[in-house]
Amino acid sequence: EYRYKDIVTPGGIPTIVDEDLFNRVQQRFEQNKIAHGRPAKEDVSYLLTTKLFCGKCGALMFGESGTSATGRTYYYYKCANVKRRKGCNKKTVQKDWLEDLVVRETMKLIQDDAVIDKIVQLVMDVQNQEKTTIPLLEKQLREVNKKLDNLMKAIEDGLYTRTTKERLEALEIQKDELTAKIADEKLKKPNFNEDFIRFWLMKFRKFDISQKKQRKALIEIFINAIFLYDDRMLITFNYKDGTQIVRFEDALTADGVE
Repeated sequence: EYRYKDIVTPGGIPTIVDEDLFNRVQQRFEQNKIAHGRPAKEDVSYLLTTKLFCGKCGALMFGESGTSATGRTYYYYKCANVKRRKGCNKKTVQKDWLEDLVVRETMKLIQDDAVIDKIVQLVMDVQNQEKTTIPLLEKQLREVNKKLDNLMKAIEDGLYTRTTKERLEALEIQKDELTAKIADEKLKKPNFNEDFIRFWLMKFRKFDISQKKQRKALIEIFINAIFLYDDRMLITFNYKDGTQIVRFEDALTADGVE
């Protein structure tokens, strides 16, 4: 078929194979799908990629999968140096168990009002530190406006020459440029108050951690790095002094496993 917009012309292009052969091949494809079809490969995402490090050698840990003799597929995290056989003996860790544990610990973190208050204050401190450009531009704008006022008073007193006209035009251009720069800076770095930041953080408390997108958002926003050992992990969160050690023995007990 030759198609152009809404116009379809059967036979408008020379065929590579005849129509009967084409239809028989399509039928064979469908039969093969039914007889030998396998389910589509599951979309497996390793949520801790780029954030998970080996506690023994410091190398990144990557997600891998393997198939048992029974055909069951297993997913786990493995140290890069173990994979490359570079002397590290870090054990692999089951993917779902580790990710569930990290997500639960993150949820416990944001349920703590004291932690939320600390994060809000840290965000406000950083935001205030970044407010250096706008005050400087606003100061320059006030100075330009003052010069314009003085020049207008001089003109009103009869002092109007080619020089004062050129100076007036230059100051007007400078005023417009500064006003535009201030507006641009405010758009690039919107100012959030404490109530808005707290409201935004509180939304994470309502996350459904069974949903992959919400689990991923939790990890990306709150987790800086995880150092994984055989018996524990050290989580560093995305705020100053935000570290936590989780011992696997304690985690197993909390899960009801003795």
